[in-house]
Amino acid sequence: MSNEKTIKSALISVFSKDGLEPIVKKLNEQGVTIYSTGGTQKFINDLGIDVVPVEEVTSYPSILGGRVKTLHPKVFGGILNRQNHDGDVAELAAFEIPQIDVVIVDLYPFEKTVASGASEQDIIEKIDIGGISLIRAAAKNYADVICVSSVDDYAEFLDLISENNGTISEENRKRFAGKAFNISSHYDTAIFNYFNKNHDEAALKISETKGKVLRYGENPHQRGFFFGNFDELFTKLHGKELSYNNLLDVDAAVNLMTEFKNDLPTFAILKHNNACGLAQRNTLHQAYVDALAGDPVSAFGGVLISNTEIDVATAGDIHKLFCEVVIAPSFSAEALTMLQGKKNRIILVLHDIELPNMNVRSCLNGVLLQDRNNITDTIEGLTNVTNSNPNDSELEDLIFASKICKHTKSNTIVLAKNKQLCASGTGQTSRVDALEQAIHKANSFNFDLKGAAMASDAFFPFPDCVEIAKNAGITAVIQPGGSIKDQLSIDYCNENNLAMVFTGTRHFKH
Repeated sequence: MSNEKTIKSALISVFSKDGLEPIVKKLNEQGVTIYSTGGTQKFINDLGIDVVPVEEVTSYPSILGGRVKTLHPKVFGGILNRQNHDGDVAELAAFEIPQIDVVIVDLYPFEKTVASGASEQDIIEKIDIGGISLIRAAAKNYADVICVSSVDDYAEFLDLISENNGTISEENRKRFAGKAFNISSHYDTAIFNYFNKNHDEAALKISETKGKVLRYGENPHQRGFFFGNFDELFTKLHGKELSYNNLLDVDAAVNLMTEFKNDLPTFAILKHNNACGLAQRNTLHQAYVDALAGDPVSAFGGVLISNTEIDVATAGDIHKLFCEVVIAPSFSAEALTMLQGKKNRIILVLHDIELPNMNVRSCLNGVLLQDRNNITDTIEGLTNVTNSNPNDSELEDLIFASKICKHTKSNTIVLAKNKQLCASGTGQTSRVDALEQAIHKANSFNFDLKGAAMASDAFFPFPDCVEIAKNAGITAVIQPGGSIKDQLSIDYCNENNLAMVFTGTRHFKH
């Protein structure tokens, strides 16, 4: 290996001491001079190992309650000097600055402190200054210094110094520098996002360090990756690894089911990000049976989700169906055993956490960012615009259909009856096409649309949709309104005894 460097001195100053002991002992065994501060210095002393306090190097104590410990030219000069530069070497000698060959530093746990709900003052104190500066300095000077910036890298570093008696190649020093800049950039992103949580600055900073390589992307010839904390949202109990397409469908399923979080037992079946079956009943088993009836053909290979614990009766019927993923807040022991009967079936327990408030997606050579669609239509928020008002049953079906419509690709029409999805027209370029697709599909599965409710994700510019709906037997319509020709649809409904309500909120989903 080219340009190898043997470690003769180390600066160690860490917040977490986990995994540090064997490294300190190995460095001591190899005759390395160790410099340290505060709690880390005490930790090393307690191991019976000599350590030089940084205060002896700088002639300054730790000040300002520990805010300033290592911020000194004698520390940073020892890290940033170029060992092949005669001027740097001369200055180190002139100012009695010790050469530092390895920096082992981790950062104050800023993200964990924010997540804990700590006070603002506690959060501010967890913004690391000295540590982040040491990391950047050591990583910048990887030609002479190796930077160990995370407890996750301790084992690898220990292996390197053990196998090569403290000698590190430039290739490995540069690789560890990359790890260090990943740590520092992620840290700064977290701090900025904390200060910009109200989005006062029109800036987008995303940093995810927990990346996972997927089998492939949407298609086998495309690479796929997932960046995020999957385990924060789910506990995976069984099954194969989730694919790119699985994750997209799981995302759609979770977002849809948030609309029914505290409702009666509700079951949904999704395919290609859209619900192909959804029902709400007094028992989960009946909700599943009726959700499956919505489209038993499309349900094959789908993603299934429940808003309540899956019991053995429901699991027994699910087990008869080939499905990719089953999601629920919990599973009874018997239900889980049954569902685990298919080795590849993915079983996920959904945790009760808040989903992100912003949606991000790539667009052209940049990204689009928008607020999450947090508005759910309610009965109280509806405006009756026709002479005929929906009855109580129709109102419930209108809201039920609207919740599904919100999470279905535009243009979309959703037909529902007795809190059961009868059919939807999804992703159509014409709202008329979406409605006709929904009616055709409902008829193909023998749904009686007489008395059904219809939801549209956007307004009707013409009365053609309400006319088609009337002819299909639909009696109640929910839509946002807002067209300059709203009155044409209202007039048709009045002339034909249809009830129509406006929500005032459009739910496009592109």
